[in-house]
Amino acid sequence: MTTALKAPPLGPILDDIVRSHRPQREAGSVPANIPFLGAVPFDRFGIAVATASGEVFSSGDAEVPFSIQSISKVFTLAMALQGDRSGSLWSRVLREPSGTSFNSLVQLEVEHGIPRNPFINAGALVVTDHLMKETPDAATRLLRFLATQAASTGAYIDEAAAAGELAGSSRNLALAHFLKDFGNLQQTAESVVENYVRQCSIMMTCVELARAGLFLARNGQGTHGTVVSASEAKRIGSIMLTCGMYDAAGEFAYRVGLPGKSGVGGGILVIVPGVCAICVWSPRLDAKGNSLAGTAALADLSDLTGWSVF
Repeated sequence: MTTALKAPPLGPILDDIVRSHRPQREAGSVPANIPFLGAVPFDRFGIAVATASGEVFSSGDAEVPFSIQSISKVFTLAMALQGDRSGSLWSRVLREPSGTSFNSLVQLEVEHGIPRNPFINAGALVVTDHLMKETPDAATRLLRFLATQAASTGAYIDEAAAAGELAGSSRNLALAHFLKDFGNLQQTAESVVENYVRQCSIMMTCVELARAGLFLARNGQGTHGTVVSASEAKRIGSIMLTCGMYDAAGEFAYRVGLPGKSGVGGGILVIVPGVCAICVWSPRLDAKGNSLAGTAALADLSDLTGWSVF
């Protein structure tokens, strides 16, 4: 159950969180296979809260664009469910925590090409393939979707970063070829991976991402009407809670108590059902691939506000 915000007001709380959690030293790591992420200053830290009533509170580097990476998977899943009234997507990807690395080839082979959930890489590739049935440029369609929900034209695909990331995407290509071999990919492996990498290379700010994710806190209601049904919004939230933080979903649920989705760009999108959407960003990652400072900040915010689904 969520609870109303306690005093002091939200603005000062976020300012205090930035002061407490902005990194003072270069702890953690960045992904070795995505070189441009290593160029981001280690002490970047931003946080934004978009409330169900339409207010936005932010602090720190909340207006600095960053690479959303796997946070994109939340939005591609929502888009796929929009046009999937028959539920066919769920015959191609499951809804279970993986228990292994987010890019595991072994698990995909053992389980005959059916990914455990849509937030590991193999599952996201299946979702992208599903979207490409309607348009070959699923990445640009996602960009438009995000711009609409964020009520902002600031989001963009960093094409140079995408090209660099694509050059290091051998494992994603391997996953795509596995999926293709098992009959769980309809487009070419190369085209699906290219779209997936471009989706991950979208640049947005904490403020924009919090606004874009707000429909999940408002029973599926977005900026211009219904995005997904209330039932689908609830179910996306449940998958975020159980599968959204790579192989640390249990630890995140224990510390924060809210549905979240992280990306190796250092961002985390969190949903407080009925209350708000939160985005925090700090680029240095823990051993599981989640933002070190961002996770700690969200744990503090949950304690200070009482926001939790438990």
